[in-house]
Amino acid sequence: MMELDRRQFLQAGGTAAVLGTAGCDAPHKALWPYTGLPNEAKPPFAPPSGDSIDLATHTLNRLTFGARPGQHERILRLARREEDAVDKFIDEQLASEKINDDRAEFRVKKFETLALAPIGEFYEFRPHILREELTRATLTRAVYSERQLYEVMVRFWSDHFNIDISKGECKWLKPADDRDVIRPHALGKFPELLAASARSQAMLTFLDGRENRVRKPEDRPNENYARELLELHTLGIHGGYTQQDVMEIARCLSGWRIGRGLFQVGKVQFEPGLHDNRTKTVLGETIPVRTGRDGRKDFDDVLRIVAAHPSTGRHIASKLCQRFIADEPPAAAIDTVAREFTKTKGDIRETLRALFATDEFRGTRGNKFKQPLHFLASALRGIDAESDVGRPLVNYLERMGHMPFEYPAPDGYPTHAEPSMSTLLWRWNFAAKLAQGQIKGTRIQHERLTKRAGDSAKLAAHLLGRQPSDDELAAAKASGNPIGLLLSSPGFQWS
Repeated sequence: MMELDRRQFLQAGGTAAVLGTAGCDAPHKALWPYTGLPNEAKPPFAPPSGDSIDLATHTLNRLTFGARPGQHERILRLARREEDAVDKFIDEQLASEKINDDRAEFRVKKFETLALAPIGEFYEFRPHILREELTRATLTRAVYSERQLYEVMVRFWSDHFNIDISKGECKWLKPADDRDVIRPHALGKFPELLAASARSQAMLTFLDGRENRVRKPEDRPNENYARELLELHTLGIHGGYTQQDVMEIARCLSGWRIGRGLFQVGKVQFEPGLHDNRTKTVLGETIPVRTGRDGRKDFDDVLRIVAAHPSTGRHIASKLCQRFIADEPPAAAIDTVAREFTKTKGDIRETLRALFATDEFRGTRGNKFKQPLHFLASALRGIDAESDVGRPLVNYLERMGHMPFEYPAPDGYPTHAEPSMSTLLWRWNFAAKLAQGQIKGTRIQHERLTKRAGDSAKLAAHLLGRQPSDDELAAAKASGNPIGLLLSSPGFQWS
């Protein structure tokens, strides 16, 4: 089917919209095959009533992959004052382990490869199956999980410790990295997350740590992981380290490999004979001579030194503020967040709590352009779509250039607006096809959704997070595809 350009989308007539709507309001039972779940109660809801984005809407925009119908009023019911209600919602989301997420996990259970153990079992599957299930599970959780901030942070750390699944054996190893490294530590302690990533089979493969061998003094260690450890994962490019520090860390990290023999496939192992056991100096701290298996302690020393370095706190704070506040975050916010990170020794929960309490976070609204995955997930969440998150849906994410785990460079997908701006045409096409019920495996119920909101103007207020202007309402009604137009509008794409 020919895709729409912007002019065709805006001129789309009522016939297509009516046909799309007619296919979207089948009885509830028709949706069961997409999930295997009984129907969830979907009561009426009250959308935001203000002319501008309020704090509750802003918090949903930043801490989640988009507001679902009824979430805004649920937050406001948590306390009399909006500020207090938002604080309680933030506390709920930070305590993700206490949130019942059975319905989302039920949807994910069909992706059986996610649970493979030991890691050698991944090699028994074709890579495209592993990639497909990991991608679909990621998007499923973004759309349907109740632990929204947790899933947002899983995506944040997946980009921070980026691994391109297409490189070498990462095809088989990245699913385990997602499950065993990123997800367990996404709201935990940064030093523990760093240590888990450093010894991840996928990271050792992606950044060539497994090729870092020093058999004799004149051998030159592989610097790739050491450089990215400093530049991307900890201190940052302006963090005060030198090329000599990169070399010294590379020496410290030599001798680690991934087993290949019977019962050893995928296991991380230390080989003393491939490790540089001489004295090193890392960021001013001396690491002594260590022989035999004691050489593995060099790894722990390096991670301890870089995790505790003041530049690491500022680098992580800068990235968090860029994600949650602005593409160019205020220095005052970075200072506050960096202090909390350092004070708590990298406690991610407490660092985020400090960030969300800043005036800069609470007062800077509507200025972040959604990345494609955020946009796609927020559209599905906003209209309460029911989806099997199959390939027809994933194809749109691929066309927008934002497939999880497929960014080739080690710095991960950019979070600032400009790169995502190039995806506008595919966003418009996605919004139009979604609203017209033309994405196989994904359904919405226009009439029931509008009835739950109260009327079409209130549904527009829900999607925009504020009362729509007269021009926005007129354009939506004239388009013949009002939901599609609203999802394509700047008011929805900026959060």
